[in-house]
Amino acid sequence: MFKHILLPVDGSELSMHAVKLGIELAATCQARIYAFHVVQPFHTVAYMADMLVATEISYTEEAAQRAEGYLEEVRRAASEAGIACDSSYLIDDRAYHAIVQTAREQHCDLIVMASHGWRGMTRLLLGSETHKVLLESEIPVLICR
Repeated sequence: MFKHILLPVDGSELSMHAVKLGIELAATCQARIYAFHVVQPFHTVAYMADMLVATEISYTEEAAQRAEGYLEEVRRAASEAGIACDSSYLIDDRAYHAIVQTAREQHCDLIVMASHGWRGMTRLLLGSETHKVLLESEIPVLICR
């Protein structure tokens, strides 16, 4: 059925639950997986830019380490299940766009991701990356809670 599953991960319990379900589905379908994390870029203002350069460098290094940590968790779980797993992370303001673009580039045929279940004003103010992925994706999206 599915041959290549994209598993976006953000380090939350919900996303790790979706990873677990995605790995189980991959085992059932004999599919491989692609773990992916999106790092939000460091945003600054021009005021006192010299002082912010060091902060941006340290932020980027720490974010890359966190991303690799999340992806290593997925790779380890996939390995334990006997599932082939590749992974990467990308720095992008629009996580939903990076997820959909990566699914295209990696030729994935399913995206398995978590929904934080935000409703009302919280969803309106913060948005829903899952909802945006649903709107932009040309391939099926399995949403886990």
